[in-house]
Amino acid sequence: MGMTMIEKVVSRNVGKAVKPGDIVTVSVDRVMLDDIMMPFIVDKFREMGFRDVWDPDKVVLIYDHLVPATQVDDTRHYHVSDDFADEQGLPHVHRSDGICHQLMTEAGYVKPGDVVFGTDSHTVTYGCVGAFSTGIGYTEMAGILGTGELWIRVPETIRININGTLPSNVTSKDIILTIIGKLRADGATYMALELAGDVVDGMSVASRMTIANMSVECGAKCCLFAPDEKTAEYCGVELTDELRELRADSDASYAMTLELRAEDFVPVVACPSQVDAVKPAAEAAGTRIDQVFIGSCTNGRLEDLMLAAEVLKGRKVAPYVKLIVTPASRKVYLEALRNGTIDILAKAGAMITHPSCGLCCGRAGGILSDGERVVATNNRNFLGRMGTSKVEIYLASPATAAESAVQGEIAWRKA
Repeated sequence: MGMTMIEKVVSRNVGKAVKPGDIVTVSVDRVMLDDIMMPFIVDKFREMGFRDVWDPDKVVLIYDHLVPATQVDDTRHYHVSDDFADEQGLPHVHRSDGICHQLMTEAGYVKPGDVVFGTDSHTVTYGCVGAFSTGIGYTEMAGILGTGELWIRVPETIRININGTLPSNVTSKDIILTIIGKLRADGATYMALELAGDVVDGMSVASRMTIANMSVECGAKCCLFAPDEKTAEYCGVELTDELRELRADSDASYAMTLELRAEDFVPVVACPSQVDAVKPAAEAAGTRIDQVFIGSCTNGRLEDLMLAAEVLKGRKVAPYVKLIVTPASRKVYLEALRNGTIDILAKAGAMITHPSCGLCCGRAGGILSDGERVVATNNRNFLGRMGTSKVEIYLASPATAAESAVQGEIAWRKA
């Protein structure tokens, strides 16, 4: 019997063949610590009796959720993080360079075939380059910091094949929202998603990141894309025969297989207040909005900002709508400045904020109040996510978000 991608990645790590349901202990290639969790990680690390991190070079500390500080207690997180980094001699520390999930691949910390854990549920993002990555709690992270290991259960896999030609107004965000709508919020609980097909082959790494990022919204443990030439170029590695083999065998066994036609996809939105409440944007059209947010670890990359700029060029945001744009990293921000994207967005009326999690995690950058409605490109629309529990959040692609900002109501870019 052949092996799925996740089975191959885990087998490569543990040095023996594995199958779904096996409990194995993996050696960790890299971990990501975010500022919001640091005080809890450090407390557990001490409580467990550890004194030294197992390998400082494999630890990446990123300040992003609480940057810039919006509450007095935020500075405590900075101080705890700074002290721990100094004490342990951590060489990889990013203070306000961008969002953790963007930086982990952008800065070259994650490579194809790696096993990576992070203290944020959207750590699943790194599957875009063929790594097994998933989010864990601060107790598990403290254990890894002291030992370099963690046990996992090898997940079953849902295979998703997408073939054909996508309509010109459909993006990877529309694809993953549609998939979540089909599987529902719990349809892939503790499973791996494996994406393949003509459409996937043609995707940029950035587009694959969007899909991998949101896989956790249907319960997935991870989401994997087979490494290819694009992956190798993005990660700065050679596409060796070993990496070429990190793809599913033709006779691999799956818990479920979805065959999707590219031509059937349309622009969609996830309606308040569940990510799986997905329907065509056309069905929500005309819903008046107060704000638009373009950014986050889901859709704050250069191609996302450029797509929004394409929609907004020569146009103006509706007078009663606030458009907030937050690049996913400092590198993305600078590239968007150099190629004129920021100029287009600013002239259209957008407010450009510093790279950070910002409004996505409800800490800064445009919190809303009772009765207000926002179209956002991030990954969650739960009650209270971006302000009070009476805020309505619609999730959409950068193209749909930008068109909605101009129209002052939910609208979508025509094909």
